[in-house]
Amino acid sequence: MTTNDDTPWMKLLRELFGDDAERALEELEHMGLDPQQIAQASGMANSPAMMDHVLAQIRSLMSQSVGEDVNWTLAHDVARGVAAQGGDPTVSAAKAQDYRQAVSRAELWLDAATDFDPSRLEAHVWSRAQWVEATMPTWRVLAGPVAVSVSAALNSVLHAEAEGEASGLLSSVAPTVCGMHMGQAAGQAALEAFGGTDLGIPLLPQPRVALVPSVIEAFATGLDVPAEEVNAFVALREAAHVRLFGAAPWLAGQLHAAIERYAGGITIDLDALDRAVSEAGAGDPAALQKALTRGIFASHHTEEQAATLEQIETWLALIEGWVDEVTTVAAAPHLPSIGALREMMRRRRAAGGPAEDAFANLLGLDLRPRRLRDASAMWGALTRSVGAAERDAVWAHPDLSPRPEQLADWQQWIDARGAGSDDIDAELQRMLEGDAED
Repeated sequence: MTTNDDTPWMKLLRELFGDDAERALEELEHMGLDPQQIAQASGMANSPAMMDHVLAQIRSLMSQSVGEDVNWTLAHDVARGVAAQGGDPTVSAAKAQDYRQAVSRAELWLDAATDFDPSRLEAHVWSRAQWVEATMPTWRVLAGPVAVSVSAALNSVLHAEAEGEASGLLSSVAPTVCGMHMGQAAGQAALEAFGGTDLGIPLLPQPRVALVPSVIEAFATGLDVPAEEVNAFVALREAAHVRLFGAAPWLAGQLHAAIERYAGGITIDLDALDRAVSEAGAGDPAALQKALTRGIFASHHTEEQAATLEQIETWLALIEGWVDEVTTVAAAPHLPSIGALREMMRRRRAAGGPAEDAFANLLGLDLRPRRLRDASAMWGALTRSVGAAERDAVWAHPDLSPRPEQLADWQQWIDARGAGSDDIDAELQRMLEGDAED
């Protein structure tokens, strides 16, 4: 990389480190942290305004945030920059109204498929940048503890590699790198998320329908399905998720707590991280980013982590299966392409959507609703055998839903319950009384 004083990074380094700027740059490059490549990867190099903004943030944070574990302000800015790739115009009032009308129709259709109440909050129609703003607080809560651990480990390895040189720079490198990594993952999720709940994991503080037209329209391009049907289908799914999370307030908390519990057991492979830093310094800058993405997390799970992961995957499958069943029933009289749309959504989830990718990158956590088809079949069977109201009563308490091994043999689970309203009511009453005693 050139050391011409006209480059934005050299101006910044010279401002921060004076006569040591060249040595600071050498240390960055030795560790594989080529500023220009980082700018390219985050999309900032193509946006002078974003570059200037981020440089200003780095100037402030590198000079004032000694002791910070993760540069969260930079994470936010990088996420915004990644989300803006390809253009991210503000949603016009006319388009927002069209999508809100699609949500209103979806709510009417859902009334025929479930007794769960719709949200009373007005639907949001967002740009990708607005999605980032609304969801970043949750990303920080869920991934923050691991990001802090990664930052501390990286800081230790970098100091060992540099043998004490350029310590002023090194104290800021790990928080900066981890902030950029967090921002990259959240920004990439913003490029793929249809709204606030299609990820399967609630990312908003309140159950509210939220849609991102630019992502929905990109998904619809090339499909042999009318765009208005795609919009209606996505609105149905978002509204169904919101009804479920509103009717089962324990669900979001259980999912978040399980993810945090899993993350608490993560260990970092310091040898792998050390090798990645060495390889980066030997001319392979991508090695460090690749290691941060997944390669530094210990590959083995504790027994508790394995059980927690299985429970998370089961809940995701149950959520997705219920939404699949309810939206299919709701859409059948209105959307001729419901079969094709349903299958496309299944394939998208099976391949790994934005939430799965983000959590894999940030936590080494492979979230896959592996028993999705079983869950859909189970909810369909319950609908036919006991009706929508008794089907939905399963969500009244976490202990009423099938455990992982029961979902694997869901027909036996249904038979064992007796699939009768008296059984469900009695079991729920017993559980609620137990909770009250605790």
